[in-house]
Amino acid sequence: MQIEIKTKCEDGVNLPEYKTKGAAGADVCAFLKEPVVIQKGMSAMIPTGLFFEIPEGFEIQVRPRSGLAAKNGVTVLNTPGTIDSDYRGELKIILINLGQEDFTVNNGERIAQIIVAPVTQGVFVPAVELNETERGSGGFGHTGL
Repeated sequence: MQIEIKTKCEDGVNLPEYKTKGAAGADVCAFLKEPVVIQKGMSAMIPTGLFFEIPEGFEIQVRPRSGLAAKNGVTVLNTPGTIDSDYRGELKIILINLGQEDFTVNNGERIAQIIVAPVTQGVFVPAVELNETERGSGGFGHTGL
């Protein structure tokens, strides 16, 4: 299925890129005038220089890159982040450094991946009661380890 997404970008910006034929996520890169150091335990909003026109009925989800997380402890803070179809601002990635060392983000470095996904909006209806289930209100580890 082909979904056209208009992308406006500043000069020197890398377009999102799928690195393999079977990749679900397209890598996005930092667009920085100078490197940004994220101290351990801290977060930073990293610009990409990308602006999208996403068709109605779809979203872009922002997810971490596994290599950054595994090797450096750097991940996307609000994962998965959602870019709505009516948003026209710059895509910025909120990275958090959960690693043991400060982490430097350089211009052009792959910092996250984006996934195009369909959106279904629900209709929320107030109710006095909810149907019973075997699980009921059990949650947060109620089934054990």
